[in-house]
Amino acid sequence: MPKIKIESGLHDRLKKVTEVAGYSSVEEFVTHMIEKELEKIEAPEDDKAIEERLRGLGYIE
Repeated sequence: MPKIKIESGLHDRLKKVTEVAGYSSVEEFVTHMIEKELEKIEAPEDDKAIEERLRGLGYIE
């Protein structure tokens, strides 16, 4: 499993938030946060954005 290095001060903050939020580990909390951010980034574009992109490419007028 890949490992990610995190500064000790940030890890201490993560540890506190993890406990308050009810996660079983820092790893579980960080994984959940990364998944949420990826969903935002990977979310399909809304219809208006798709329409504008197609118009810019010349597919629609």
